[in-house]
Amino acid sequence: MSNSLNLESFKQEALSDPETRKEYEALTPIWELRRKLIRLRTEKGVTQEELAKLMGTNKANISRLECGESAPYPTFKTISKYANALGYKVSIDFDQL
Repeated sequence: MSNSLNLESFKQEALSDPETRKEYEALTPIWELRRKLIRLRTEKGVTQEELAKLMGTNKANISRLECGESAPYPTFKTISKYANALGYKVSIDFDQL
């Protein structure tokens, strides 16, 4: 059995617990945001180091932002600064539940 099948089985078993599923679903938007930030950066062909210079910070801060280490919920200001450095503006949209 491949690792991906093991991981998928583990995930499905873990998510069968209502509390675990609730926590997982609560974190989903922040992980989607991180994926979008990384996609914006890579589509522009910008490295973490280059982006850090554009933002006036260091590469470690970009890495932590993108991977979720020590910054579980980045501020709107940080997200905007990241996007602006890449030539984007942030827009907010709300979806009905």
